[in-house]
Amino acid sequence: MNRTIQQLFDLAGKTALVTGGSRGLGLQMAHALGEAGARVVLSSRKAADLEEAVAELQAAGIDARWIAADCSKEDDIRRLADETLERVGEVDILVNNAGAAWGAPAEDYPIDAWDKVMNLNIRGYFILSQHIAKRSMIARKSGRIINIASIAGLGGNPADHRTIAYNTSKGAVITFTQALACEWGRYGITVNAICPGFIPSKLTKGTLDKIGDELVRRTPLLKLGDDEDLKGTALLFASDAGKHITGQWLAIDGGMSAVAGG
Repeated sequence: MNRTIQQLFDLAGKTALVTGGSRGLGLQMAHALGEAGARVVLSSRKAADLEEAVAELQAAGIDARWIAADCSKEDDIRRLADETLERVGEVDILVNNAGAAWGAPAEDYPIDAWDKVMNLNIRGYFILSQHIAKRSMIARKSGRIINIASIAGLGGNPADHRTIAYNTSKGAVITFTQALACEWGRYGITVNAICPGFIPSKLTKGTLDKIGDELVRRTPLLKLGDDEDLKGTALLFASDAGKHITGQWLAIDGGMSAVAGG
């Protein structure tokens, strides 16, 4: 018998690990997964931020907990995987969201800043995905991995953004998503990416303060994203409603990436 749409989107009994989950897009997606019934584990670097985020989720009736870790450091990533599996058992959904940006002209871009962005935005995604898949998903032939990329990874960049490492890392996330989906499809693991546009957050504040009005004018829907816009896509990719979707990316950007030359 075919399941209802409510059953397809239901995450009851599932566990999700969300990195960069203490605020912004990560916390938004954690709400979506928790509201659909998943138990949620949040991770970011700062315990105080995590405590506040978990309290917010719990106040909404969501089973949530936290583990502090720096996903740019391999030892921290291994510890995060170990502690998550010890505390909650299997991980059904992994949301790789932790990220960083750094602005500077390409000709003067500091190599240590390049390494910082790359280590967190793409190397960390790979290491955590590898650990969670090997220890929790592959043997069960089941899993959902959602990587947060960006429309900045789709090619090009306005000259005044000067975020070459961020753009490069997010382009790598898209290719990483496609390659991993091809390798791990045999294990029943889907791997997809979300490419947000400009949604107000700590990461985008500097850009929006400078050229927010211009970005709105260039967006077909004539507005920036908000605190709800990633929820539906995250739930689709995490649930059985999206069980036959893998290796894909979806831009959530008000149509900006559809504009020629945009």
